[in-house]
Amino acid sequence: MLAGVSNDSPSESRKDRAARRAGEFPPPPAPLPTPVIDSHTHLDITLTEGGTGGPDSVEAAIALARDAGVDRLVQVGVDVDSSRWGVEVAHTHSAVVAIVALHPNEAPLLADLDGALREIEALAADPRVRGIGETGLDTFRTGSGGRAAQEASFRAHIAIAKRYGKPLVIHDRDAHADVLRVLDSEGAPETVVLHCFSGDVEFARECVRRGYVLSFAGTVTFGNAGNLREAATVTPTDQLLVETDAPYLTPTPHRGRPNASYLIPLTVRALAEVKNVDLDELCAAISATGDRIFGPWLS
Repeated sequence: MLAGVSNDSPSESRKDRAARRAGEFPPPPAPLPTPVIDSHTHLDITLTEGGTGGPDSVEAAIALARDAGVDRLVQVGVDVDSSRWGVEVAHTHSAVVAIVALHPNEAPLLADLDGALREIEALAADPRVRGIGETGLDTFRTGSGGRAAQEASFRAHIAIAKRYGKPLVIHDRDAHADVLRVLDSEGAPETVVLHCFSGDVEFARECVRRGYVLSFAGTVTFGNAGNLREAATVTPTDQLLVETDAPYLTPTPHRGRPNASYLIPLTVRALAEVKNVDLDELCAAISATGDRIFGPWLS
């Protein structure tokens, strides 16, 4: 999530955040004319914490998304259990691929970080795993005492991504300079995706210059997120993805309600307006970038 535009606070528990999200899912928006991917979603959390009136199974989530013009989903792990679950879902549903990792805020809490990293590396070899993430740095929720473990985990994930030749998907919250520092010191993998891009236009330019891909979430539609819209304007369409981070970060006009992949059209339409590009053109570019980074889906 994005510091400065989220309703969350560092002291708010996951249970409290889940209770706040436990409202009714928004109605489906008008479908997109050309299918796109949701480059980052948490189906497991969406189904267990997402509220009422929305998807109640993986099959329902996929069907609702497909009807909205979102035909491929990237399921994201945040710990060993959710990463395993995502791999199982990806093997069962051709519309889903998995990425696996220990979330940066989980890493400092683990009694056996090395053991958990070995589990993630074992999953990374699976052909339905198409990326390593979300990993990275988060100085908003993790205090100074946990940052050494967080950075060690980030470096280990970079190494896993490079060993298996898979994209690295980064969670970066209030840590832009340190994320670049670690990537520079380790040597970035061939493909790097900044999940839920949260930087300003200068950070966007720096990431674009390095060849990274910027994935924009529903936060780009928030009224107080002018910095994200400015960042989107300098991001080439072939370095841009769109995501939900569901069940979080529901786009305007439904901010605060549960999110799911079928709501991607709201974010895509907002980006097309911000970038002053044709909607079909943007959808085609997002689809092609998704296939280049995470595809092929059907295997």
